[in-house]
Amino acid sequence: MFQLQGAQMLQTLEKSLRKSLPESLKVYGTVFHMIQGNPFNLKALVDKWPDFNTVVIHPQEEDMTDDLDHYTNTYQIYSKDVKNCQEFLSSPDVINWKQTLQIQGTQSTLNEVIQNLAATNSSKIKRSQNFLYMASETIKNLAPSLMDINKLSPGDGKPKPINKMFKLSALNVNHAALVDKFWLFGGNERSQKFIKRCIQTFPTFCLLGPEGSPVSWDLMDQTGELRIAGTLPEYRGVGLISYIIYHQTQTVHKLGFPVYSHVDKSNKIMQKMSYNLHFMLMPSEWNQWHCVPL
Repeated sequence: MFQLQGAQMLQTLEKSLRKSLPESLKVYGTVFHMIQGNPFNLKALVDKWPDFNTVVIHPQEEDMTDDLDHYTNTYQIYSKDVKNCQEFLSSPDVINWKQTLQIQGTQSTLNEVIQNLAATNSSKIKRSQNFLYMASETIKNLAPSLMDINKLSPGDGKPKPINKMFKLSALNVNHAALVDKFWLFGGNERSQKFIKRCIQTFPTFCLLGPEGSPVSWDLMDQTGELRIAGTLPEYRGVGLISYIIYHQTQTVHKLGFPVYSHVDKSNKIMQKMSYNLHFMLMPSEWNQWHCVPL
């Protein structure tokens, strides 16, 4: 096991991961933001260097003190050699199976390895599989071979105008409880804590309603993914989230950020919205494994 130290090593890792998009996207996005200042205090481990096969990213141990906080105890994994990565991932210094944790990646081929590791370490596992989307501008910059203009919507990729009663703004930490209430993976004190950290760390966007409070919003997480979007029920169906995501995409793209997201396979509305905003469906899936020690 080798921990990468310093910007130069991380930049070398980033260049290597870029060659493996979209399979490496979740790890690539995380490494990108580590280079930008590492606001989530993460560390990158590889099996060897510089010719690594497997990379694992997770928070520093001093931040993983709550054994039940799977929002913090999250691992991003990418492997060039899935068949032979289990030995590295089995090391007690790589994944702490005594904790409730999450593993994220954009390689469905990792499933068998993770299932085996969970069984070996007496951990109950639940897998979430969703569609993975990448913004067309990000594809052009990072992985032009993935670009297929025939798969883009015929429109200009812009949302429809919205009522002038709504004002584009940013979230603050006082909005965390509201955001958490409508997050599929949230609904507890630890998820609120995670949302607050995302709000404090990355650009956020929301639309304020007539009363001056958020009615629709979208965030970014520590991997740079656009996530945790939501709209109050009484304001749905009028294109608010589409408007937000478009402006968020434009802003973070100008900052050089990779822009990507995931959509539930049953959520046809968000799939259509992603298509209309010129996000392309990737051949890789978004995967999350939620693991609880028995």
